[in-house]
Amino acid sequence: MPFEDFNTAQPDPAIEAEIDGLLEELTLEEKVRMMSGHGFHYYFTQVDNRQFGQRAYAAGSGCERLGIEPLYFSDGPRGVRHKEATTCFPVPMARAATFDLDLEERIGRAMGVEARALGVTLSGNICINLLRHPGWGRAQETYGEDPFQLGEFGAALCRGVQTHNVIATVKHFAVNSVENTRFKIDVSIDERTLREVYLPHFKRTLDAGCGSVMSAYNKVNGDYCAHNRQLLTDILKNDWGFKGFVHSDWVLGVHGPDAVEAGLDIENPEGVKFGKRLVAAVNEGEVSEASVDDSVRRILRTQLRFAREPDPQEYSVDHLACEEHVALALEAAEKSIVLLKNEGVLPFDRESLSSLAVIGQLADVENLGDKGSSRVTPPYSVTILEGLRRLVGDHVDILFDDGSDHDRAVTVAENADAVLCVKGFTWREEGEFIPGDEALEDDDPNALSTSGGDRHHLRLKPQDETLIARIGARHSKVAVALVGGSAIMKNAWHMEVGAIAMTWYSGMEGGTAIARVLFGERVPSGKLPFTVPRDADHLPFFDPAALAIEYGPLHGYTKLDAEGLEAAYPFGFGLSYTQFEYGAAEAELADDEIIVRAQVTNTGSLRADEIAQCYVGFPGSEVGRPVKLLRGFERITLDPGASATVSFTLTPRDFAYYDVASKSWRIENIRHAFYVAGSSRTDEDRAAFLDTPAHWPDLSFPA
Repeated sequence: MPFEDFNTAQPDPAIEAEIDGLLEELTLEEKVRMMSGHGFHYYFTQVDNRQFGQRAYAAGSGCERLGIEPLYFSDGPRGVRHKEATTCFPVPMARAATFDLDLEERIGRAMGVEARALGVTLSGNICINLLRHPGWGRAQETYGEDPFQLGEFGAALCRGVQTHNVIATVKHFAVNSVENTRFKIDVSIDERTLREVYLPHFKRTLDAGCGSVMSAYNKVNGDYCAHNRQLLTDILKNDWGFKGFVHSDWVLGVHGPDAVEAGLDIENPEGVKFGKRLVAAVNEGEVSEASVDDSVRRILRTQLRFAREPDPQEYSVDHLACEEHVALALEAAEKSIVLLKNEGVLPFDRESLSSLAVIGQLADVENLGDKGSSRVTPPYSVTILEGLRRLVGDHVDILFDDGSDHDRAVTVAENADAVLCVKGFTWREEGEFIPGDEALEDDDPNALSTSGGDRHHLRLKPQDETLIARIGARHSKVAVALVGGSAIMKNAWHMEVGAIAMTWYSGMEGGTAIARVLFGERVPSGKLPFTVPRDADHLPFFDPAALAIEYGPLHGYTKLDAEGLEAAYPFGFGLSYTQFEYGAAEAELADDEIIVRAQVTNTGSLRADEIAQCYVGFPGSEVGRPVKLLRGFERITLDPGASATVSFTLTPRDFAYYDVASKSWRIENIRHAFYVAGSSRTDEDRAAFLDTPAHWPDLSFPA
């Protein structure tokens, strides 16, 4: 990978010398102009009918006099945002459920190809904000609750997109996990929690060579993120040695030219708070020209390094939503589906079923995710109903009812051999919060004043819960396909149905994938990238209207473990149409690394994939550690009756905690527990134990 050393190696001396010369030639006004985007307001209001994401926007850099091109920006997390039709992949939360890093890197490469075909040189496609609470509206855009998994997926997507010389942006830095009040909320957080829980995934992605960072809207400990010197300068640029540039989130991400002194390099999409105000601030001594020069150097360093790497291929619009990329979207959708319950209902048998009732409006609508900055408009999308009809053809009579009339829907269900209820959410109920809703270009503009936002509760709509329960009470073969971006509580109806599958916002080929899994042409293999509790009160406090909130060190499975609470569906959980058995874990020290192994056996009758997970526990810790933390995962394929040994290599850093007093990472001298299991619901009887190697407590890692 040509850019993996971007933040870890010394900058190219030739490029740095070239930048020295450019800085001498550039006027202050030209430097400041490079520190913001240009043209967005014109295109948005005069050309694109106030619709966002219709083109690649000039988002920093650029000096026509010296022949320097601007950077051209596009979102997003599930495909390249543009008025042209591009590939729509499943949302990142769905892709996280695959636990397939190779697949995520291949998706990144496809996004990089389509970005280059559309003139994009800066991509905002890596969203790795931690899912502190599943009610967060933009949960679908990230990869889940665990910092280790977030970092591995962020790094994989980064490697993929940057293969094609597109500068990747990782966002939103940092501690951004409330949507409705994202422009105002102030998050109080202690330094250890910040370093151990909310930042490691960002560092992992930057260590993979990510070239830019987008700051978040919210405040952290009293300072807006774009003005937060601790985040942008002390940690990002000084402690981590980040070599690239930081740009703001769009429109309301900057509050004054003083953000430059905090470490912000570009204001997007226009120079509203920078521009003339920044020139004046420099001339009046409020902002140093040295800080401006540092920002321009970072912009040019990144731009020149990426622009001068040889292109691996040629790019054209023929690559947009091409056959290869659509096949990737289908593969991701198939691997993402998580089977949560199955009491002999699935897979449906095409040979024995004469009719299948499909209940629920969401089966027959395009439902790709929210309509905010991550929206993608593919050339087509396959609905669940269409996917089922294509798959079964004339073999099974598909009886569809939108569920609006409960009595009618129950009657349709009772007259079928089996039932599929499709329930969940759309862009109206969750996603990026858009006041006034510019996302309604193809809908009635009077239909809704806003779209998206945080969820106030984790249940389905009451009428949907009632209908599922009624159908389940009258039919013995009912499956439920849930559509959404995060956890959905099932307490009110799960006992009434025989099967439940989480199908997410599954992309342009989602209907094809869901049909294949439901009818057994593919074996479900996805695992939950978050915890679903038995009671919503077991989760951290969450208020979509909060203007101030405190974040502690525990959430998700770490909180339930610490409080001795059992999850309804634990992190990493997912069933299959076959069964897997885990042997006891083994751990040994080898060359200053700890190798953890376990045998996994397919005890069922089908060839299938399993996702083995490695957790490290900290019994006896005196500094306050979680009960256990994810430290590895591997996706394996096993034939019926076959076994394989999974192996995980852990380094000293995997055991470290952040010591605030020394401002470094340290390792306790304790006995560690090692678990290999199919979810975070681990078995103590199959754990391995190993004392900290004698010299490890003497190690210290930089902050």
